[in-house]
Amino acid sequence: MRLKITHRTEYYYEEPISYGLQQLRLTPKSSHGQQVLSWETTIAGGQREASYQDQHNNHVELVRYDSGRKNVSVLCTGLVETVDNAGIVGKHRGYAPLWYYMQTTDLTKTGPQIRKLVKQAGERGGDDVAHLHVLSALIGDAVHYEVGRTNALTTAEQALDTGHGVCQDHAHIFITAARAMGFPARYVSGYLLLDDIVDQDASHGWAEVHIAGLGWVGFDISNGISPDERYVRVATGLDYEEAAPISGMRFGDAGESLVVTLQVEQ
Repeated sequence: MRLKITHRTEYYYEEPISYGLQQLRLTPKSSHGQQVLSWETTIAGGQREASYQDQHNNHVELVRYDSGRKNVSVLCTGLVETVDNAGIVGKHRGYAPLWYYMQTTDLTKTGPQIRKLVKQAGERGGDDVAHLHVLSALIGDAVHYEVGRTNALTTAEQALDTGHGVCQDHAHIFITAARAMGFPARYVSGYLLLDDIVDQDASHGWAEVHIAGLGWVGFDISNGISPDERYVRVATGLDYEEAAPISGMRFGDAGESLVVTLQVEQ
């Protein structure tokens, strides 16, 4: 399947910004299951200072705001050809060793609710893949998809406790539980082609687990499946913060507003 992606992120400030620096993780890479045919990132109101591959093998660009700007825009456009590999990404790549993906972060700390979930999943039996699909289904049943009930700082334990969340929360809960079960696990940010919907509010997030004999395998808890040809992988990390499409800092306390427009179409 050939997917066309147009992703614009616009920042508006109440006062001119003297200094700002952003990390962009917006460029997908050709890998098992996807081939990037073209990709371009255009920046208005800032300058590229550097680009590099981080420890997760993500392509990262550093962008410095032009001094005195009150608005900055980042536009990504591209074509990616994908195939359905039943979620299997394959062998581990990048500078970080597999044991690195067993680490706990502030967003993925194990608590009593996570331990209870792991116990429930363990009672169902099956091989590793079946076991993890059971875990995914349990999370989908326990945490109803609902926008506005959580935020970027909501932990896996908090989202599981409240019973509401979005794809980021589903992925964090799954990652935390998978690590507690002894699997290296990571967060994935990327794009998803939706049925009969071109315009979207945000990019998508899911999880990957490293399974002996298969390598990295994806699990989209929010949709109850492993990623297929409708998915485009962009960045990975221990949690959302390490795989976020854009993150950074700026000087000053001027009010900020954000507008995201995204189209994913075949």
